[in-house]
Amino acid sequence: MLTIDFKRLDLQPGDRVLDLGCGEGRHCISAYILHEHIDVVGVDLSQKDLSTAQQRFQDFAEAENPNKQFALFCANGLALPFADNSFDKIICSEVLEHIPDYKAMLGEIDRLLKPDGLLAISVPRSWPEKICWQLSEAYHLVKGGHIRIFKADALHREVETYGLSRYARHWAHALHSPYWWLKCLFWEKGDEQWLVKTYHRMLVWDLMKKPWLTQNLERLLNPILGKSVVMYFKRDASL
Repeated sequence: MLTIDFKRLDLQPGDRVLDLGCGEGRHCISAYILHEHIDVVGVDLSQKDLSTAQQRFQDFAEAENPNKQFALFCANGLALPFADNSFDKIICSEVLEHIPDYKAMLGEIDRLLKPDGLLAISVPRSWPEKICWQLSEAYHLVKGGHIRIFKADALHREVETYGLSRYARHWAHALHSPYWWLKCLFWEKGDEQWLVKTYHRMLVWDLMKKPWLTQNLERLLNPILGKSVVMYFKRDASL
């Protein structure tokens, strides 16, 4: 399930791409698959998630292709082990809402991004997220959970202070908003609650089969109901 639209990120031959907070690898593996000449790096604090990402990557590895590189690192996003200006594209998807000092992470992104680089950031959209918080305190108090609700315009302005300008924005995962509301409403009963379980089955079916009806329904609903807001930035040459 991709949140970032790679068409908007404009991957080019020879790009070095960083997926910061890569989790189980959905975006970094997809970037590797999508291009014949690319160097992809995924970073996360969770060794468990990185192990899962490495296992998933094995099905797509092209060891015989010298133009494609893939690497995973366990590292702190506030002090990354890479040189300044070392990445053409940086992805930070559904990460900043977990980070106490998220501004320090933005500073690291700014340090690592090349002068002509592009950045894709996604965070939970504020109003669907507020409903989750209201329905379940445990939703955001769970270890590693969401510790803040971002307002997209405010985050946009913060990113711009690093000399970046937004060139695209969209919303994603409209069909997932009701699922998380149901999950929060029945939090104590867990994933086996019949309504939560049934809705989850529908989401898995949609992800695997990609039926015309639900795919187009989500596209229509994303501007209204999308659970995530996705923003794309480039260096502002005037700054």
